[in-house]
Amino acid sequence: MAGAAWSKTVAGLAALGFLAACGGASEPNLLNITKTGNGPDEFAILPTKTLQAPSDYAALPTPTPGGINLSDPTPEADAVAALGGNPARLAGGGVQDPALVGHATRFGVQPGIRQDLAAVDLQYRRDNDGRLLERIFNVNVYFKAYRKFELDQYAELERFRRAGVRTPAVPPDPAQ
Repeated sequence: MAGAAWSKTVAGLAALGFLAACGGASEPNLLNITKTGNGPDEFAILPTKTLQAPSDYAALPTPTPGGINLSDPTPEADAVAALGGNPARLAGGGVQDPALVGHATRFGVQPGIRQDLAAVDLQYRRDNDGRLLERIFNVNVYFKAYRKFELDQYAELERFRRAGVRTPAVPPDPAQ
């Protein structure tokens, strides 16, 4: 009788495991990046700009509670300026630079591309959602699923060098 009870227990646990694997989110999440605990979000913290004395104190804006500060970080504007763009074009939201829009759309624009890509990506994530035990134990399958799309950075570096492209950020290997 003990053997029958044991086999029923094992069968019940197996059925429970299969049911647990069927539950969860309807959209697969290949990369498990979830914040656990009550600690701070390190990506929400940005360093402030260095304080500088203005050339004309009368030209300073009037302080407003909750308003912007001259030392507040502006990562988007800083990135645009570093890439040679005009940070003032970011005001008002959206892309305000006609040269950038013209260059990005020079080969045409496909209407609904965001929705099409979202649908294709969702189907790809469903097809590559991981095996049963990977889903049960919440194993990260992102890198395995997208491995065929991975870029070999060293092969690309060598391809660029063979083509004569200067790569000053990556000095030549002294061992070669």
